[in-house]
Amino acid sequence: SFGRAFRIATWGESHGAGVGVTVDGVPPRMRLTREEIQRELDRRRPGQSRIVTPRNEPDAAEILSGVVDDVTMGTPIGILVRNKDHRSGDYDTNAVSYRPSHADAAYDAKYGIRSVAGGGRSSARETIGRVAAGAIAKKLLAEYAGVEIVGYVQRVGDVAAADVDVDRVSLEDVEANIVRAPNEESATRMIAKVDEIRKTGNSIGGVVEVVARNVPAGLGSPVFDKLEADLAKACMSLPASKGFEVGSGFEGTYLTGFEHNDVFVLDEDGRTRTATNRSGGIQGGISNGENIILRVAFKPTSTIGRLQQTVTRDGQASELRGKGRHDPCVLPRAVPMVEAMVALVLADHLLMHLAQCSVMPLDAASAPNPLGPKAKPGTIRAARETSEAAV
Repeated sequence: SFGRAFRIATWGESHGAGVGVTVDGVPPRMRLTREEIQRELDRRRPGQSRIVTPRNEPDAAEILSGVVDDVTMGTPIGILVRNKDHRSGDYDTNAVSYRPSHADAAYDAKYGIRSVAGGGRSSARETIGRVAAGAIAKKLLAEYAGVEIVGYVQRVGDVAAADVDVDRVSLEDVEANIVRAPNEESATRMIAKVDEIRKTGNSIGGVVEVVARNVPAGLGSPVFDKLEADLAKACMSLPASKGFEVGSGFEGTYLTGFEHNDVFVLDEDGRTRTATNRSGGIQGGISNGENIILRVAFKPTSTIGRLQQTVTRDGQASELRGKGRHDPCVLPRAVPMVEAMVALVLADHLLMHLAQCSVMPLDAASAPNPLGPKAKPGTIRAARETSEAAV
């Protein structure tokens, strides 16, 4: 399970009857359709191109509870996706030999038993529940503040996406090619790289970058529940994730304080802003209203079609060639997964922020100058700020 005010619990296994999620804490009276959830699941599903796993799953969402006539009830929302195309026979050798760098041996060491077929809970199929829940979180964030969360493949191996404008990159830009890189020239080279690797029975990793725009200032807490700390935990809980950074990240360590600091300025509306955004939209563990920019590193897929040295469950030296249908590169399908985890964290922190900081009135005379850009017109946040200003 994950989250505090906006909570999810995923369930099910890769080769079981189905997988799904229970989402609790969703505000009542929000319009939500099955199609909005399905749209995100379609971006995650297998079999969508030659550079991902060929497993052919429709991943059709069934809303079991919490939504009536396309309106949320405020009660837990249950969503089920049935497994249709699992081939457990592809995993017969895995019952004996551990797949190198996979979760097999570690699961066995912890539990003394494991689900061999499909990897059970260690399979990326578990992320269906996260993406479905993330679709709900995205809807809440968009309704409240016009938040836009856009992820894309920033790098495959040593091939990086060039000239990505984080202020303007759109879902349409990302979905224009099968690798989900918003630069066509870079995408072509990335696809060629994945094709080259997959034809040798190997796999390759890289980096997903996400930008969240129109996030209100004030989300997060100063110490243990810093916004970037919760984002890091969320993103690092995804299968195959190996690194996380926000804003300037590790590159920022090459700068001096004078070079790295985001100086404060006033915008045309007289609001406090930063001239640069090396902080990645988060300062002191709290959002400052600027774009939140983060990156997640993903390792190459563990299960590959090349013969490798390993050991058996009973401790005998062995060799193993991975079978089954696996992604030669997880990045294209990881994009909606990372977006979902970002949305879940932001929705959780939004509800906690409103619960804590909107109860007692703030005297306008003692209030600080507003931080971050004006609220997006037509949102709940904009209406609320207009009402508060009138009072």
